[in-house]
Amino acid sequence: MTDDTAPPKQPVNGSGLWVRIFSACILIPPVIAAIYFGYPVFHILIVIAVGFMAWEWIGLCDRKPAWMVFGLFYIGAPSYALVHIRAYPELGFETVLWVFILVWAADTGAYAAGRMIGGPKLAPQISPNKTWSGLIGGVSAAGAVGFIASLVLDRQNVIPLVMVSACLGLLSQGGDLLESWVKRKFNRKDAGSIIPGHGGVLDRVDGLLAASLGAAVFGFFIKGSALTWG
Repeated sequence: MTDDTAPPKQPVNGSGLWVRIFSACILIPPVIAAIYFGYPVFHILIVIAVGFMAWEWIGLCDRKPAWMVFGLFYIGAPSYALVHIRAYPELGFETVLWVFILVWAADTGAYAAGRMIGGPKLAPQISPNKTWSGLIGGVSAAGAVGFIASLVLDRQNVIPLVMVSACLGLLSQGGDLLESWVKRKFNRKDAGSIIPGHGGVLDRVDGLLAASLGAAVFGFFIKGSALTWG
């Protein structure tokens, strides 16, 4: 994912923004369709995504053994988590869709708040363009998705789902920051270039990896979908 605000005194690249929007419009519908159809379509999508992510990770970490081992967990555990969540007998499709949407919302909210508000930097040594306002904006946007999900599911108490969504939004921002740290360590701007305007697959799903793993762990403790909690 991208930093939530641009460096000072650099104008917004209009053509670049439109490339990003076009890429998102092309990619999002088939992803949602795969989530809807589930096995085997969703599993095939995950396998393809894992292949691209593994290839990008190998290039990113220069094939260093310790980092290769870390990559197995970094990519494998969240990917399995998404497959596991989709297989929930109750609200499997809805749960995966909710995780995807809240991550997209957190990314958008962080970018918008960072650009409009700016302010103190979140972690200037890791990602100089990220701000505390962007973090708050991202978490708030994820919480708003939880609120909407509660209304759609006709929940009496919206607070639990808002809280879980906000926490997963925070995790997604942490995942974004983690990949930024790895890229900075290996002096890379992007993990890849396969998605026009977005970089590589890892650049696009860094927040999703963290949030999906968090949703699966939470589901393990409550023995079901987070959407049923509360």
